[in-house]
Amino acid sequence: MKVLQVINSLIAGGAEKLLVDATIAHSNMGIETDILLLRNVDSPFINKLENHPKIKVFWLSENSSVYNPAHIFKLMKYFANYDVVHVHLFPCLYWAGIAAMLGKKNYRLVYTEHNTTNRRRESKFFKLLDRFIYKRYDDIVSISDSVDESLKNHLGKSFKNITKIYNGIDLKEINSALPYPRAEMNLSSENVALIQVSSFTPQKNQDFLIKSLKHLPDHVVLFLVGDGTLRKTSEELASHLEVDQRVHFLGIRKDVPRLLKTMDYVILSSHFEGLSLSSVEGLASGKPFLASDVPGLTEVVQGAGILFEDDNMESFTRQLLRLIDNHDYRESTAKMCEERAQKYDILTMCRKYQSLYQKN
Repeated sequence: MKVLQVINSLIAGGAEKLLVDATIAHSNMGIETDILLLRNVDSPFINKLENHPKIKVFWLSENSSVYNPAHIFKLMKYFANYDVVHVHLFPCLYWAGIAAMLGKKNYRLVYTEHNTTNRRRESKFFKLLDRFIYKRYDDIVSISDSVDESLKNHLGKSFKNITKIYNGIDLKEINSALPYPRAEMNLSSENVALIQVSSFTPQKNQDFLIKSLKHLPDHVVLFLVGDGTLRKTSEELASHLEVDQRVHFLGIRKDVPRLLKTMDYVILSSHFEGLSLSSVEGLASGKPFLASDVPGLTEVVQGAGILFEDDNMESFTRQLLRLIDNHDYRESTAKMCEERAQKYDILTMCRKYQSLYQKN
């Protein structure tokens, strides 16, 4: 069986990381799996794939927009060489669906829905167009309870081919990571270090965490891993609030597991998620994980990590200070987080996808 994974690009992000890790896992399990990108960009994930020469990476363009409909005809040529075409994210969703409709389809077409919501769902026109495009797919995968529910509400009862498969991470990679010496991260024994790993977009709400430093003791510091359109705005906010010496912007990193192991608390302050890989990595890190109580995070974290009310400063600081002040509570929370993470092993996820690929 030959599988082609299709995505816009391998720019650093949750869906992109999932695709790369899953492709490596599938390859190690004996499934011939390649990757096709609408656009090639510099990415740490490309470097990771260099250690796996069996996996071929193709791309349609170096500089053309991913929204260029001409990609449809290029996709058709690749699809004919595979038994399964597995698509991720918009606009790949549309281009692959149309390519399957226009060409001779002798492959299984699968789409994974990664988010609980998007702007298309606010439009009556795109709601109808979505239903038309999703009908081109043999199988649709939702990655969490909240994504499953919202997608079924969006598409309607006529879609009987939606399967729920939870996202997974390489737990061995997290478990085997070694923390950095704290001095190497400019951390003293007195510091309490918080970390969030996410792109700088309105969804991820990094500014909330920056503002929280004004309500927390001076020895609490914040590390923000990732990049994006709002990073400069967040840097300016830290300076304006005079907490810039306590906020460290690390950019895109290849050593996230080590960073997580080095910090004291892992946080995700998103307004919504699909099933965030960052949240599962946070759970698996061996540190207490705190997340906003929103769709895509609540179901993953509840009963293990700590949930705080979305965008509620009092709720967040109260929960964090309780952890800081109570050693036993902190240790028990970290243990429950690690236990919960076992549910999201990438090998379990890949076996379920392989069963889906082979379905008659």
